[in-house]
Amino acid sequence: MLNFRNANILFAGLLGLIIWQHITEGVSWWSYLVLAFIYSLILFYGCYYIGSNFFMRVMCAAKTSKKAIAITFDDGPDATATPQILDILKQLNVPAAFFCIGNRIAGNETILKQIQEQGHIIGNHSFSHHFWFDLFPSAKMLDDMLQANQLVRQTINLSPLLFRPPYGVINPNLKKAIIKSRMVPIGWSVRSMDTIISDPEKLLNKINRRINPGAIFLFHDTGAATISVLPLFIEQAKAQGYEIVRLDKMLNLRAYA
Repeated sequence: MLNFRNANILFAGLLGLIIWQHITEGVSWWSYLVLAFIYSLILFYGCYYIGSNFFMRVMCAAKTSKKAIAITFDDGPDATATPQILDILKQLNVPAAFFCIGNRIAGNETILKQIQEQGHIIGNHSFSHHFWFDLFPSAKMLDDMLQANQLVRQTINLSPLLFRPPYGVINPNLKKAIIKSRMVPIGWSVRSMDTIISDPEKLLNKINRRINPGAIFLFHDTGAATISVLPLFIEQAKAQGYEIVRLDKMLNLRAYA
């Protein structure tokens, strides 16, 4: 399995081989540049593909043959979209997980309480969701994550144990922060792209093709496309015999400390 440790061992060996050949036979300096370029590509893959488990294990799906899937939402709470999504979930009797951004809680405490009271779970999606979050030092990442948890605890008296990295990026600094936080990193197996695909029919076709046992679907409780597609997606998943299970139950994890 390719991971950060194995990649470093492999490329250290290759670098040693190139240096030896450079000393004994003479090789072009391009060999070093090519090796560095390939190593950079692998690191990029490990950072930006959350399912790679390159730096640490991230829960992106359940290993099961049972027809069960989980629905998750990122980037809320949103004063307009989140209540509408909660209404849909309540009408269709479907549980979900909401990975909330801490700085969006102020003024939306009632919505956060509603999420919890209706039987859904709240996860940590950082406090700032800063564009450069993945470049923060580990200590700053940890402070950001804990600040979000503090606000959730102040609102519902529970502290999330499930963490979804902003933009789905994992790197060594974030690995350290996650370990210190004692939270569990959560990814997804199906990214709906509901923040990009505005055509409901295209969006629905995309996600319906990816329904499979143990899948974790990523949506966002921030826009109209999700609201229009969600009931149709739920109905079609159920028509195929799938049960929509709350994320923590499907993965057999504790949601709160």
